[in-house]
Amino acid sequence: MGAGHDHGHAHHAPTSGTAAAAYRGRLRIALSITLTVMVVEIVGGVLADSLALVADAAHMATDAVGLGMALLAIHFANRPPSGNRTFGYARAEILAALANCLLLLGVGGYVLFEAIQRLITPVGTAGGLTVVFGAIGLVANMISLILLMRGQKESLNVRGAFLEVAADALGSLAVIVSAVVILLTGWQAADPIASLVIGLMIVPRTVKLLRETLDVLLEAAPKNVDMAEVRAHILALPGVEDVHDLHAWTITSGMPVLSAHVVVDSDTLDAIGNEKMLHELQGCIGDHFDVEHCTFQLEPGGHAEHEAKLCH
Repeated sequence: MGAGHDHGHAHHAPTSGTAAAAYRGRLRIALSITLTVMVVEIVGGVLADSLALVADAAHMATDAVGLGMALLAIHFANRPPSGNRTFGYARAEILAALANCLLLLGVGGYVLFEAIQRLITPVGTAGGLTVVFGAIGLVANMISLILLMRGQKESLNVRGAFLEVAADALGSLAVIVSAVVILLTGWQAADPIASLVIGLMIVPRTVKLLRETLDVLLEAAPKNVDMAEVRAHILALPGVEDVHDLHAWTITSGMPVLSAHVVVDSDTLDAIGNEKMLHELQGCIGDHFDVEHCTFQLEPGGHAEHEAKLCH
C-alpha cells in the first residue's frame, strides 16, 4: 500500500482480557452465596407462606442464572481471536447482559402479577419466620454487593449481576419491613405490597441496563466519547485538512475502538511525515478520549472521491 494509504494502530485490543475478567473470582463467590440464600428463602417462604420471600427466592434464582451466564461469557470473551473472529468472542459478555435483562424483566412481571393476585385474595403470612429468613438474605446480598461494587463500574456484564444482587438486597429489606408490619399490626396485605415494591425496583434498573446493552449492540459511540470533540481534536492537528468515515464503537465493556480516514496535505504525505502524523493522531485520541484501539487511514486531498460509496 502506498504512502498515501498508511494505516496506524494506536493500541491493540487488550491482551489481559476484558474488563469483567478481573472479577471472575468475585462473581464465583457471589454465585455461591446466591445459590445458598435462594435455597434458604425457598424453605422459609414455604414454611412462613410468604409471597415476598418466595418472590425474593425467585429473583435469587434468576440472579444465579445471570451470574452463571456472566461467568460463562467471561470464559468465551477471553478466548483468543481467530481468522474469522478477529475480536474473538468479546461480545459474549454483552449478549449475557442482554439475557440478564430479559430474565429480570420476566421475573419482575411475574412478581407484580402474583402480588396483585394476593391483594385480591389475601393469604396469611407468618411474620416471625419471614423476618428471620429475610435478614439472612439481606446479609448475604450485602456481602455480594461489596464484592461486585468496583467491577460494576467497569463492565456491563458485571453491572448486570450487580443490579440483580442490589435488587435482591432491596427486596430482602422490603421482606423484613413487611414481616415486621404483619407482626405489629396483623395487616396481611403488607406481604404482597412488599412484593410489588420488589417488582417495581427490578424494572427501571433493568430498562436502563437494557438501553446501555442495546447501544453496544447497535454500535453507538461510547458514552464517554464526544464525537464532535474527537473530530475537532483531529482537525486541529497540523497538516490535517479533513476527516471522514469517523466511527467509534464498543466491542465489549472496556474495549472501545475508533477508526477514521484522515485527509493530510501533500507536504506531510512522505515517509517521515506519515510516521509523525500517525504518532500525533494516536496520542491525541489515546490521551484525550481513552480509546483502546485506533485505526487511521492517511490519504491525500481528493482521494475520498474515488472511494466506494459504501464508505461514506
